[in-house]
Amino acid sequence: MKMKLLFLMLPLALLYCTKGVKNVSVRKPADTVGFATKQYQIDSVINRIKAYQGDKLSKAPLVKDCRLAVCPHDDYTYVGWLYPATLRNISVKTIILFGVAHKARRFGLEDALVFESFTHWHGPYGNIAVSKLRDQIYSDMPQGMVIRHDSMHMVEHSIESMLPFLQHSKRDIEIVPILVPCMSFDRMNAVATALASALQKIFQKYDLSWGSDVALVVTTDAVHYGDEEWGGRNYAPFGADSAGYRKAVDLELEIINATLKGILNDVKIRNFFSYTVDTQNYREYKCTWCGRYSIPFALLSAIKLNQLMKGSDLIGLPIGYATSIDHQPLPVADLGIGQTAPANIRHWVGYAAVVYP
Repeated sequence: MKMKLLFLMLPLALLYCTKGVKNVSVRKPADTVGFATKQYQIDSVINRIKAYQGDKLSKAPLVKDCRLAVCPHDDYTYVGWLYPATLRNISVKTIILFGVAHKARRFGLEDALVFESFTHWHGPYGNIAVSKLRDQIYSDMPQGMVIRHDSMHMVEHSIESMLPFLQHSKRDIEIVPILVPCMSFDRMNAVATALASALQKIFQKYDLSWGSDVALVVTTDAVHYGDEEWGGRNYAPFGADSAGYRKAVDLELEIINATLKGILNDVKIRNFFSYTVDTQNYREYKCTWCGRYSIPFALLSAIKLNQLMKGSDLIGLPIGYATSIDHQPLPVADLGIGQTAPANIRHWVGYAAVVYP
């Protein structure tokens, strides 16, 4: 959840015909400030991450056949090394991307996965194709559990944040973009069960291997903390000072270690939901993680899919944790990239990154 007004300037999706292909519709970027949209920008960002944050990147775990990854989606200047450290573990061609639906309330969306109808998404190395699996997943899901809503996808920045890094590693990626709006845990469990069943059937039909052909990636930013520039809201339950910062980070690490790290199971997923969502009103925060729905939904889908496929345990391996104020921002201003929100002791964001081989 980045507090920004970029949606006021959002471009409409570009509809056009390309040589030899008809009816191509490209989902254009929503955030052209915090993220790279051009090849030279992402090439430079990656080179600078290696130059300025290479020690952290070199120490981050590398896994083979990663089936699921949790990745932040804040401005590149703040998140920095955690992007490539996480997404370099995704080596497959087809990626199912679960994003946050920050503005779902504006459209009255809840209780159903939000799909789109574009044929491609903008990428810095060329347009990224939407996989044929998307329409099959959509048609295999029970009525009422899915909806197509291009306008929601056009104003949502979370999925697009990861595309330049994924495309940098593998130019011919295909994606299935899905947004997860608010749901009760019981509803989430039911929808995840249906999605896992649909995926298992599709994987079997096309002889696809989870981890080497297809992977799941879910995006979230962790806590949004402070008492300034959060739309008039106070997100500083421990105080907006250094002592409050330490307490907030301690809670962050507790959530990660207790619910995302180690062998994934239903209890951990429910506990994550309890940490982040108000138990009296599931539409409200308990702890201000914008991924309070996307994370547990993706984890539930993964664990149910794994049960159907009789796979080995999904074991969460933390890539790292950072905040927008615990390191120097990556220099990007000369690249035409910047910040969409401030970063200081009274307004900061946490970043959690985990992979599941």
